[in-house]
Amino acid sequence: MTDRIELPLAGTPFGASPSFLELVRRENPEAIPRVSADATPFPVPHGTTVLGLKFAGGIVMAGDRRATAGNLIADAKIRKVFAADDYSAIAIAGAAGQAADLVKLFQLELEHYEKITGDRLSLEGKANRLAQMIRSNLPMAMQGLVVVPLFGGFDERKDEGRIFYYDATGGRWEEDDYQTTGSGGQPAKNSLKKRWHPGLTGDEALRVAVEALIDAADDDSATGGPDASRRIWPIAVRVTADGAADIPEDQVVAAVDAVLQGRSAS
Repeated sequence: MTDRIELPLAGTPFGASPSFLELVRRENPEAIPRVSADATPFPVPHGTTVLGLKFAGGIVMAGDRRATAGNLIADAKIRKVFAADDYSAIAIAGAAGQAADLVKLFQLELEHYEKITGDRLSLEGKANRLAQMIRSNLPMAMQGLVVVPLFGGFDERKDEGRIFYYDATGGRWEEDDYQTTGSGGQPAKNSLKKRWHPGLTGDEALRVAVEALIDAADDDSATGGPDASRRIWPIAVRVTADGAADIPEDQVVAAVDAVLQGRSAS
């Protein structure tokens, strides 16, 4: 009986895999975290509210800065929103350490694929790959280390922004308008429901996102509101046909001020 021979993916060097995760599994499997079935619970910092919404030229993803461990604030300045590659972004909620590792691995996965194949994954392909990575985390999720991200970007083929959301098992769905996740996700979503409308400009989308995070902080103790004295502001990433980039802090501060001044005036 002859051994089965697997051919390499078309367009890749012989024997090279477009998946960075598969490369790590093959070359250094001990680097992939594992949790035993009899692991005992312990306090783990969790990131809370993140959201994504569409506007006329793409998407905005934003998040507060607080991480909690039980009733304690574990970190007041955690970052939860990142550019995944040149045309996509990822926002994380859940076990903070596990989520940060997932983001780094996902960023490397996309970079590795592009280097090996000479091409960029489609936005749909990126969303599917992230779903597979979340599914591979299921054993750890069952121990309480749940990671539930939002993902979105600019789809060059459709010439529009798109947003995807997930559950802890790797289930993936696309959202037409806006989506939230995390402990303050429901109040944030209620705010977006009132403020979002088709055709928002980029500046309007940022203000709507910031207002939703402020509303979430009013109702959810695990969500941190803006703190001018310590200069703690939401982090926001905008993705358009020109690429993914952090929204400068001065623009975020201006959006926060506009929301708070509007409430004071009313």
